[in-house]
Amino acid sequence: MGLDIVKENLCVHKQVGVKKEIIFVEGDMIVPDAKPDILNMICTSGVACIYKKEVADEKVKIEGNVNTYIMYLADDEKDKVRGLNTSLDFSEIIQMPNAQEGMSSEINSLVKSIECRVINGRKIGIKVALELEIKVFSNEEVEIINDIQEQNEIQILKESLTVNSLVGTGETKIYAKDTLSIDNIDNLAEILKVNVTLTNRDVKVSYNKILTKAEAEIRIMYLTEDNRINTVTGKIPIVGFIDIPGVTENNLSNTNYEIRNLVIKPNSQEEHSIYVELEVGVTATVFEEKQINIIQDLYSPSYVLEFNKKNITVMTKRNQRTEMKQIREKVHLDGLENRTIIDVDVNPFIEKENKLNDKIIYEGELQLQFILSNQDLQVDTRIAKIPFEFVMENLEDAENLNSNMNIEILNKDFVISEGGEVLANIDMNMNLDTSKTANLNLIDEIETNGEREEEDYSIIMYVVKKGDTLWKIAKKYGSTIDDIVRTNGIENPDKIYPGEKLYIPKYKRKVEMANYAS
Repeated sequence: MGLDIVKENLCVHKQVGVKKEIIFVEGDMIVPDAKPDILNMICTSGVACIYKKEVADEKVKIEGNVNTYIMYLADDEKDKVRGLNTSLDFSEIIQMPNAQEGMSSEINSLVKSIECRVINGRKIGIKVALELEIKVFSNEEVEIINDIQEQNEIQILKESLTVNSLVGTGETKIYAKDTLSIDNIDNLAEILKVNVTLTNRDVKVSYNKILTKAEAEIRIMYLTEDNRINTVTGKIPIVGFIDIPGVTENNLSNTNYEIRNLVIKPNSQEEHSIYVELEVGVTATVFEEKQINIIQDLYSPSYVLEFNKKNITVMTKRNQRTEMKQIREKVHLDGLENRTIIDVDVNPFIEKENKLNDKIIYEGELQLQFILSNQDLQVDTRIAKIPFEFVMENLEDAENLNSNMNIEILNKDFVISEGGEVLANIDMNMNLDTSKTANLNLIDEIETNGEREEEDYSIIMYVVKKGDTLWKIAKKYGSTIDDIVRTNGIENPDKIYPGEKLYIPKYKRKVEMANYAS
């Protein structure tokens, strides 16, 4: 008997590996002749850039640099604060099982800490702990048999499932530059500290195109020529288009941003300003919700069917949610008398994730680095930590979700109160991406192999056992669900019970199908 098979295509975007690893980027720096010797360190900061990545067999190659900014106390009669800036290049190979050449990757980097060791007054050793989160993805075109036409002699067990099928991927480079103006009374001497954060990320999907929007929030601490410390903050738009054929406004897009290059320097063309230039790589992965019919099992009461099964992993129920978390806490710091806050670095860390029923509970910590100054312009730092808990609720089957939480600091404000306390007001966006993974066993390569041996009974009586379904019983005895339901007057085919007696009729082959087969 010939089989007229109906097929459809599905593009499976699968995460084949994820790894978090801390690498150490090290180097020495000689203090330029124009700067005084180092007495001791005050604080350090850094911005990581990933400018090259490549997926190879069983590994991912990464190249980048860390722009480091070092504030130090000068060894001179005035004990002035001074600044140093250097870029440390790195090249790293991360072992990644199941990775293969041609796969795509996402890399998120975070400067965990920077240690500076004074080797002598003119030389320092720098060691950066850089956390890398690497995800590797594969794209696979899968052909699914979802129906058989002219199937009068074939019984088919189907399941309908909504999956996220890949429409396409694309990437672009966005170059952004701007000039940040400082106070007119400030004559810039040197840059002491830099923080760069990508915020307000947004994606708009239209026909064949993805519009990506974000802002680079730049916060720069600088030293003036009259030995004052000040800060300037600016936001630079990061806007780009990614062309992906077949994309429509009903699709869902996941977008990843990576800082690839950063230049911050005094503006040589304009006084009282700082020149900022950065390159951002943006990758978009676009999915469509697609309903597919899966043939779970099949048989013929009249013919012997032979088929193979293949297993694929698909993504379902992909979703994105954002909720705000507000932190209102009092932080105790020693030695705050007659001091002012110049700047505060806020770094959020998730320490524990607990999935329970319909919610995910996150336990984390905000690490705060306060930079303080007194009336004599002496600068020092304080470290504080604020634990927090956040619950993302109303999640269906949370225990089986794949989840990725990203925290974005929206606003921060710190006020010194009496008694050595600082009132901390911090607003955070908790951005959660979720999905589920489904393993599917698909029918593949169906063939007929002659007629089925005819049974020598017209009807038998069967006692239902635990775990039985009408499908299993009908397949075992070469009958059909419809015939069993009709013979036994069953109202709901999905409800049969152990111990129940059923009459199983012999399947009567249709004459027209016999002629068709011959």
